[in-house]
Amino acid sequence: MRFDGVVIGGGPAGMFAAITAAKEGQKVLLLEKNDRLGKKLLITGKGRCNLTNDCSAREVLENIPRNGKFLFSAMEACPPEAVIAFFNQRGCTTKTERGNRVFPVSDASSSVLGCLKEQLHRTGVTVRYEKVLEITQENGFVNGVVTLSGHVPCNWVILATGGLSYPATGSTGDGYAMAQALGHQVTDLDGSLVPLEIEEADCLLMQGLSLRNIGVKLLNSKNKVLFKDFGELLFTHFGVSGPTVLSASAHLRGDGCRVCLDLKPALDEGKLNDRILRDLEQYQNRSMENALTDLLPRAMIPVVLARIGIDAAMQANSLRKEQRRDLVQILKCFPLTIRGKRPVQEAIITSGGIKVSQIDPKTMESKLVRGLYFAGEVIDCDAYTGGFNLQIAWATAFAAAMAAKNGH
Repeated sequence: MRFDGVVIGGGPAGMFAAITAAKEGQKVLLLEKNDRLGKKLLITGKGRCNLTNDCSAREVLENIPRNGKFLFSAMEACPPEAVIAFFNQRGCTTKTERGNRVFPVSDASSSVLGCLKEQLHRTGVTVRYEKVLEITQENGFVNGVVTLSGHVPCNWVILATGGLSYPATGSTGDGYAMAQALGHQVTDLDGSLVPLEIEEADCLLMQGLSLRNIGVKLLNSKNKVLFKDFGELLFTHFGVSGPTVLSASAHLRGDGCRVCLDLKPALDEGKLNDRILRDLEQYQNRSMENALTDLLPRAMIPVVLARIGIDAAMQANSLRKEQRRDLVQILKCFPLTIRGKRPVQEAIITSGGIKVSQIDPKTMESKLVRGLYFAGEVIDCDAYTGGFNLQIAWATAFAAAMAAKNGH
């Protein structure tokens, strides 16, 4: 069979691109090197699949710290409302939760994958489980791909192979090498939305402790605020994780950065001081370790006291004014020195990718090779948590597919 186009990669971007192109009358071949489609999609959102964010296209762009402007046209053409409508109209009903995060009503990522697979079948996309070795071109125009079975001629190719995160799902960077072989530049690759390793041993002492409703600031070596957020954080044996930390990691630049935790963001220093005074009066005959149980999780109390040199066994009514001031300050800014990010293999997404200056932002077509398009994580764009990265996948896939069928 002669195909109009080939989509490389059976993740969300690849499947959506194949469906979109086939709906427009194209004969499409989808090639996936795994033995099944959507392996990474199944584990997103802890298996629930946060498939987009129920906000405007412009709000999505505000949540993309890396090359967000590049995605303006694609996001306007396929905004979150279009993605939500796509799934709702095809039997995968959705719901919106805190932070405008959109999930399938079933709370199962398999519902999203099942919907996409059904649409692949309905639109007549041919799916083969084969590894692509290279993309071929002649006189600057794509003319096919090479698999282990031989050469597959076509008029266009959409490269949607994902990044380097979660390599067990097949994201092993194949697309970068294919693009580089055709002259494209790939920016430095790193993990984004990834836990952070911390210098201080305190995190190990608090391993497993989850904090909610705290303020998180990421500061550089000059004390400039690079990022701030409010929400959940988890202490681990190596450092910190959780939604606020994952988003902060997208802004980590250079050495000497630290995280500052506001453990009582609802109280300014004056009100927090008053609150501590009340607790100390109520529990004046207790040790400091036991007098702060209303204020802090038990696992954190000895760590906080040790940081400011207060003996945990000291009686509460012995606390001096300057010690109370130190306690207020550390509760408003509990500092953690960042050693670095966890390995890219542990990241939710990859930071870096095919250089956007070599891609047409309206069509996702390569500026170097006509008929070659890019979609999803393989492009040098990444966003915060909350469904924004999958929204990038849907929007770039849609733009690429619509352009490919027109030969742009």
